[in-house]
Amino acid sequence: MVEKVGVERIAMPVTVRELDMERDLPAVEELERQCQVGISGAQGSAAADGAKKGKKKKKRERMSLCVEQIGDPLARVRHAPEHVMLVAECGEKMVGVIKACTKMVSRGSIRSSKNTSPSSGLPTQQQPYVKVAFLLGLRVSPYHRRLGIGTTLVRAAEEWSRAHGAAHATMATTVSNKASLALFAGRFGYAPFRRPVLLGRPVHARRLPLKRHHRVFQLQPALAAAAYARLLPPQDTEFLPADMPALLAHKLTLGTFVAIEGSDHHTATTGAATTDAEQPSFAVLSVWDSTRSLSMRVGGAPALLRHSLAAVRALDRAAPWMRVPSVPDIFRPFGAYLLYGVRMSGPAGPALLRTLCRHAHNVARKNPACAVVAADLAPGDPAAAAVPSWRRFSCDEDVWCIKNLSDGNADPSDDDDWAAPAPPGSVLFVDPREF
Repeated sequence: MVEKVGVERIAMPVTVRELDMERDLPAVEELERQCQVGISGAQGSAAADGAKKGKKKKKRERMSLCVEQIGDPLARVRHAPEHVMLVAECGEKMVGVIKACTKMVSRGSIRSSKNTSPSSGLPTQQQPYVKVAFLLGLRVSPYHRRLGIGTTLVRAAEEWSRAHGAAHATMATTVSNKASLALFAGRFGYAPFRRPVLLGRPVHARRLPLKRHHRVFQLQPALAAAAYARLLPPQDTEFLPADMPALLAHKLTLGTFVAIEGSDHHTATTGAATTDAEQPSFAVLSVWDSTRSLSMRVGGAPALLRHSLAAVRALDRAAPWMRVPSVPDIFRPFGAYLLYGVRMSGPAGPALLRTLCRHAHNVARKNPACAVVAADLAPGDPAAAAVPSWRRFSCDEDVWCIKNLSDGNADPSDDDDWAAPAPPGSVLFVDPREF
């Protein structure tokens, strides 16, 4: 597809086509290097900043967590049967990319539609699952911004999503990324609707002790899927993937773990039903290894902080018996383990969840490439208060935006407002495959 955008500003048309892995991989990797995405959501390029003239003073660099995709450029969408990566070219130069995929996810609380059933005259109800498109990884070369290239890529991704039957399209950005919000919310009519928080903490060199009366067990994928079916019913959970069993059995899911107090071993391992009065306390979560596809790096740190942390690491190596809580070199690229399906129950639930997070930390210690353990949760989720985190490795600026793609593909009765606040008790599921 070829479309002319901003003809008065671009001398040649912008061509949008699908990715050719062998031909385009070097150019895509270079574009990713140019477009660093920080925890604030801002995209930038050191080369582009350096090319700007007329500035007498260099702007002081702020400390931020930079995120970069590594390896397979389709890693965030390849798991979906329907996925695409579109590239934009100006002449023979690649100037932008965007990824998209579609999948069936839970709609959350089933709301009554405005339409009525012909037989009963009562309002019809929506199906618990709906096909949603996810637009990911929009990148535009720092040298070719404000020329309509992002608009062209988003339009092409939406057309692809409609052609594959998506009823809605979603994207994620941050509140500080004004350019992204102006494009999606302003030009394309996406509505901000959910604000998950990323809670992260560094992996210490030392193993974290677990409470003696807490017991941690690993569930097999089939048993984990059965447990989540009860803990995350689609009518109460937003964005739960219909292929949850496949996610739990994926090679990058390192395991699903449950923590209970010592006397509850039988219930946790057999799934035996209990009455409300007998319901034990427990916590459960799954661990996803993103070190193969995601690279992070803390940039803009003052020299004093860099040298201080390096000195602590050196002391820990020289005198391990002192058990100094040193952390990896976070100023070089590092990977992360992501916690998903984080749930807890009962009066001891928060303490058990903290034990599970410590267990996940100890699992991460075995991978030299992993320096951070993080979880993405809704801010109102009670589990968010129990997940240990450091402010420097956390972010509360994320915002999800959504748009109805109704053009005959969407259910005509699907006219309620998904952008409305989530109902009380609703759970937001963040799929680690799209992180």
